[in-house]
Amino acid sequence: MLPSKMQLLWLLLPLIPTVSSNPVNASENLLWGAYRPNLYFGMRPRLPQSVMTGLMWFGTQSFSSISKTRHACDQDDGLDSYTWTTFDPRLGGVQVLKDSQNNVEITTELLKVANGGHGGSWAARVKGKPINPEFPSRISTIFYVGLEGLGGIEMITDEDENGIDGPIEFAGSTPDLDEFRIRIIDDPRNEAVMEGPHAEDFTERLGKSHFTGLRLNPGDIWTAKEWIMQNIIKRAGPIAETYRSLEIAPDPSFILQLSDEVYTGSNLYAVQKFFEGEFQFDIFFESESTTQKLDASTLDDGIPAIVSSFNARFHGAFPTPASYVATDPEELEAFTKAITSNLLGGIGYFYGTSIVDKGFAYDWDQEDDVYDDDDLSKGARLTEPRALLTATPSRSFFPRGFYWDEGFHLLHIGEWDTDLSLEILKDWINLIDENGWVAREQILGEESRSKVPPQFQTQVPTFANPPTLTMAVTAFINRLKAQTDGPSIADLGMDYDIGGSQVPVAAQFELQGNVHLSYTHGLEFLRSIYHPLKRHYDWFRRTQRGQIKQYGRKARSRTEAYRWRGRSEQHVLTSGMDDYPRGPPHAGELHLDLISWMGFFTRTMRGISEFIGETDDAASFAEIEKAIIDNIDDLHWSEEEQMYCDVNINEDDESHHVCHKGYLSLFPFMLSLLPSDSPHLGAILDLLRDPEELWSPYGIRSLSVSHPEFGKGENYWKGPIWMQMNYMVLSSLYKTYGAEDDGPYQQRAMEIYTELRKNIVDNVFKEYQRTGYVWEQYDAINGEGRRSHPFTGWTSLVTLILAEKY
Repeated sequence: MLPSKMQLLWLLLPLIPTVSSNPVNASENLLWGAYRPNLYFGMRPRLPQSVMTGLMWFGTQSFSSISKTRHACDQDDGLDSYTWTTFDPRLGGVQVLKDSQNNVEITTELLKVANGGHGGSWAARVKGKPINPEFPSRISTIFYVGLEGLGGIEMITDEDENGIDGPIEFAGSTPDLDEFRIRIIDDPRNEAVMEGPHAEDFTERLGKSHFTGLRLNPGDIWTAKEWIMQNIIKRAGPIAETYRSLEIAPDPSFILQLSDEVYTGSNLYAVQKFFEGEFQFDIFFESESTTQKLDASTLDDGIPAIVSSFNARFHGAFPTPASYVATDPEELEAFTKAITSNLLGGIGYFYGTSIVDKGFAYDWDQEDDVYDDDDLSKGARLTEPRALLTATPSRSFFPRGFYWDEGFHLLHIGEWDTDLSLEILKDWINLIDENGWVAREQILGEESRSKVPPQFQTQVPTFANPPTLTMAVTAFINRLKAQTDGPSIADLGMDYDIGGSQVPVAAQFELQGNVHLSYTHGLEFLRSIYHPLKRHYDWFRRTQRGQIKQYGRKARSRTEAYRWRGRSEQHVLTSGMDDYPRGPPHAGELHLDLISWMGFFTRTMRGISEFIGETDDAASFAEIEKAIIDNIDDLHWSEEEQMYCDVNINEDDESHHVCHKGYLSLFPFMLSLLPSDSPHLGAILDLLRDPEELWSPYGIRSLSVSHPEFGKGENYWKGPIWMQMNYMVLSSLYKTYGAEDDGPYQQRAMEIYTELRKNIVDNVFKEYQRTGYVWEQYDAINGEGRRSHPFTGWTSLVTLILAEKY
């Protein structure tokens, strides 16, 4: 039975940070985090050059297993699954990694203790057990800590050339973190391989922790695995050679050991342990500014408290409506908790340079003079380093920031923790340059670039991406407005504007992460982002403008038409729908999805300007919004095809529609730009629900099954089912054309909505149970997961779909 809310408050009392009278600036409990999502487990603070930690492991059942050492998330590792079953970025959580190749299930538990300054302290527990108890489970783990930038770190436990019995401790300091200690402590029940051929030759080193201290160049800590493996192999080579001629070799764990040497000025330390069967060890990072002393009991008591608080909060944030009938509701809830936790656990902090080419343009973009910069010389150059806190689409395949994805991520994160979502949003807003541009991929630093093919590393300042950050802004404004219908901040004893007051613990727990839902702080935030966001909006209108009068096109507005710059012959990567069929590139083409996004962007800007009192701007945005919606019909509706289409130029230099039934056709509908009595809505619903076109038992297909290119070529956006697009379809059906609107298609919209929602949730859940993962996309024919995994970016929208949070 779950503890009561008051019992949870008492359990969490020592863990909840003290909140000052200025809580907007009190983000101490978000300074440290599992902000290295590209690793199976890695910690770092939100500081450009600072402490970084990581976990590695390999099996010792054979000498070859070391070549498959686990460290960075990699699909080729073949793990059965790895998932945060519980995770709150402010408190910590539990992650389970199943590695059948090494017959081990590893659990990492993280607890953050943020009382005090400098980001507070944290504790982690790493424990393992055999997946199949009938077979051996022999594992070596390596935990490392590295330091870049100003400061230093040293091992204060006495060195021993044969390894160390007992705890190992490090001390360090940096200007931002001040002084700190790191302790690594074994569980006394741990066992290692102590017997076997030639064991007597290694007696002094068996059952001990081994270590090394290495000196790496600035910026190289991210290459820790390479250096640590070199240390093991360099030592092991000569030893293994002495046994080469013997019929039976020593156990690999006797030889594959760190050197037990520390170099002067080391800034990377690694600690290696060997286990047979179940094991457990704890890691404690203690800030000198934190008063609480950490030990095993901190984790023993704290982790169950975090799990209980997470469960209680999850039930409130994402309840499953009684209308949804699930075969196994408990398993379904565990699944939605896991994908929410994985989205939150996939948040990373990145810092570094980008590669930008200001002068690049395809031939069909050459005539445009749209980028206001004196330095337009061609050639890729490194930028100044930038910092970004961001969610990531996939820890294994896309461990970096993507503009296209981030707006969807923030819809989900914002429902869990408004303030965290706004910290992430503000970091993205801060990336907007003086011209109003944001790179669509944030590949910051060498570690990020190591995961990206060279041809995709360079960003171009005339290339856009769907402005999905506006979705997060709109969602925040809606939550802020809805707050006026419930208890106010003052009603909950949280009058933040009283200088010197302290917030009650109960109120801290109740509104953790929701400070900006007070009118004062919400208004302050919106004002802070308004002008850079407006600059970004103006950049879109300037750089992505399309042509109307040049080709005799008739439209009520002579200015509102748009096309994606940066497309190639076969791809429109900037649109986000890479290989969706478009027709040949031409300077005169117009893109339906982009004008629709601009309609949504304009509506968002109108909403912000109205909220913060920019009345003149609000009136201007209202006029532009109407002009865009008018032109969507005037330019993009094909009466012959009964669908919305792109527009292009034929061989006779005449404008014509380019119609490909699929996601593109749905954009004015998906972004709720059409009125509920639109004469085109019936045809859109027909297309949506037709199993010979877009409808499938697993979700809406990206391209019609009747299309000649369906499933052809790369087959990336030529049929497969994508979760964020289905989310937008469901949102429009539910909010605009169904439950909250009494238009002529209300009943039909809700019938489609109910069936589609269940199809999507059931299929993603089924594939998760079958494979252990959620996927980037789902097969248009059989619903099976496809491409990168785990893809707990926008695929985690399933949680919002189930809870009907649109």
